[in-house]
Amino acid sequence: MTDRLEFGPLPDRTFHLCVDMQRLFSPSGPWPTPWMTRVMPRVAELARRDPARTIFTRFIPPRRPEELPGTWQRYYRAWPEVTRARLDPEMLDLMPELAELVPPATVVDKMRYSAFSLSPLSALLRERGCEALVLTGAETDMCLLATVLGAVDRGYRTIVVGDAVCSSSDEGHDMLMTLYRPRFGQQIEVTTSETILELWGA
Repeated sequence: MTDRLEFGPLPDRTFHLCVDMQRLFSPSGPWPTPWMTRVMPRVAELARRDPARTIFTRFIPPRRPEELPGTWQRYYRAWPEVTRARLDPEMLDLMPELAELVPPATVVDKMRYSAFSLSPLSALLRERGCEALVLTGAETDMCLLATVLGAVDRGYRTIVVGDAVCSSSDEGHDMLMTLYRPRFGQQIEVTTSETILELWGA
C-alpha cells in the first residue's frame, strides 16, 4: 500500500464503489467480518465526500438453494441460515452510516461475488461515463476480489483503498494486498483513504 497513486490524479469521472458493507457481514451478522467496525469510519468518510458518485452493492442470497445453479446450491445448503427463507431481512441492509447517504448514493443488488455479474452495474457505469473506480468494502478476498477483477476486465482504472477494505481472514487479506502490486501493477493501484481524500475533486 502506498500514499500516492502510481498513474497520477483521479479523473473527473471517478466513482466510489463500496462492496457489501451490510449488516449481513457486520460483527453481529451471520457472516461476521470482525474488522468491519475498524474500517467503517474510512469507508463512510470516502462515501460522504461525494455521495452522488458513490455506489453501494448489497449481496442478496436466494430464498432457497434451488433458485441458483450448480455449486451455488451446495454452497447455500452449507449455509441455510443465510437463505432469505430464514434470514432476518434487515441483515441485507447497508450499515446505518452508509444507508443514510442513499440517495444521492446508489444501491446495486447482486447475487454473485462480483458486482458486475448479473447486475445493472455495468450499464450504470457506462451511462455515467465512468473512467475510474475507487473500491472499498468486504471481503478483500471474496466479493471485493471478484469485483476488482471485473473492473480490470472492463478496462476501468481500478484503485483499491487498502485501509478501507476488510475480510474475515487476515491471511486472505494480507495475501491479496501482497499480490496486487507484482501481478497486476499496470491495472490495479493500492493506496490509502488519506490519499484518495486528498485527491478527490482535486
